[in-house]
Amino acid sequence: MLPTLSPQLKRALADRIRYYNQLGIYDFYRRETQSQAEQREPLSKAKTISEPRAIIAKPESAFYDPVQALLAIREDIGDCTRCRLHKQGRKQIVFGVGNPSAELMFIGEAPGADEDAQGEPFVGRAGQLLNNMIKAMGLRREDIYIANIIKCRPPGNRTPERDECETCSPFLMRQIATIKPKAIVALGAVAAKTLLAINAPMMELRGHWYDFRGTKLAVTYHPAFLLRDPRQKKEAWKDLQMVMKELGLTAPARAPE
Repeated sequence: MLPTLSPQLKRALADRIRYYNQLGIYDFYRRETQSQAEQREPLSKAKTISEPRAIIAKPESAFYDPVQALLAIREDIGDCTRCRLHKQGRKQIVFGVGNPSAELMFIGEAPGADEDAQGEPFVGRAGQLLNNMIKAMGLRREDIYIANIIKCRPPGNRTPERDECETCSPFLMRQIATIKPKAIVALGAVAAKTLLAINAPMMELRGHWYDFRGTKLAVTYHPAFLLRDPRQKKEAWKDLQMVMKELGLTAPARAPE
C-alpha cells in the first residue's frame, strides 16, 4: 500500500513535474522502496524487479503522423527561455528541417549567424558544404533531416556550454524518437560527445558504428572544420561512405572536392 501524501508534498511534486516539463522532460519513473518490496509476496527473481512506468505523456505521443508530432514538439519549445542563450542575442529558435520520416539524420552542434537569421540549420558556408556532401552521397537535402544539439545561437558562435546542451538536448531526443532514422551522423566533437557521452578525440570517435538508443550512429567532422582544414575532406568522405554502405546507397564515381 502506498503512503498518503500530504497536500504540501503533492504541491511540491506538482511544481517539480511542471519544472521538468518546461525543460522538455516528460518521462518519470517510480522506484520501489525496500519496505514495499518486503511487503510483496515472494515471486521469481525475474518478477521482483518492478517495471518503470511513465506517468506523463509527451505532447507528440498523441500523433501518429511524424509531421504533426514534430509540430507538437516545436510548440512545446515555444519562445524558449530555459537557458541563458535567450538573453544573449539569439534571434529565433532553429528547430530542424527535412524529411520527418528520413532514414538519415545529420546532427550538428549549434546554429550560427546565418542559421539564426533564417531559422534553418546549416544554411551558411558550412551548410553549403554539407549540401555538397549530401549530394555526393546520392541524396537531396530534402531526403534527410538536419538538426543541432542546441537550438539557439551562442554569442559569437562560441562552443555550447555543457548545461546548455543538457537543457536543450531532450527536445532533440524527442525529434529523433519521432523521426526514427536508420542512421545518425554526428557532425563534430560537440555533437558526438553529447550524444554518446564519450570524452574522446575525433580520431578515436570516427570510423565506428555506435548504438544510440537502437539507432546506428557514426561520427564525422563538422563542415565548418572542413572549411578550415580542407585536407580532412577525404577522411570525412570515408565516414560518409561507411554510412552509404549501411543504407544501401550507391557511391558516385567521384568523391566530393
